[in-house]
Amino acid sequence: MSKPKSSRKVGDKEALSVGTNIRGSAQKLGLVAALIRNKKAGDAMNILAFSTKGMAVDARKVLASAIANAENNHNLDVDALVVSEASVGKGIVMKRFATRGRGKSTRILKPFSRLRIVVREQEEA
Repeated sequence: MSKPKSSRKVGDKEALSVGTNIRGSAQKLGLVAALIRNKKAGDAMNILAFSTKGMAVDARKVLASAIANAENNHNLDVDALVVSEASVGKGIVMKRFATRGRGKSTRILKPFSRLRIVVREQEEA
């Protein structure tokens, strides 16, 4: 007895990939996600490859995974893919302490973020 198969979280012509523990703040990752939103998948990969932002490396891995999911799992045409959704959320926050002068200490916050990328096969107009 196994549990029933869960329904798809996206549409029939869409593929999804989620990066769950990306080391960096959601604000910085959101700036990178805004660069690729509503762009063609190939153009988005080039934008992320040549971006000077550090978070672009992790975003590029998640986008590559979404494209691979579309091609291998859902039999979608790679050349017709468009980034339909690139959303960012907060993850856990590691809390560390640094020693300061006169016996004091300060808190250092090391945030993690989540990136959800959905690619959609768009019909040629």
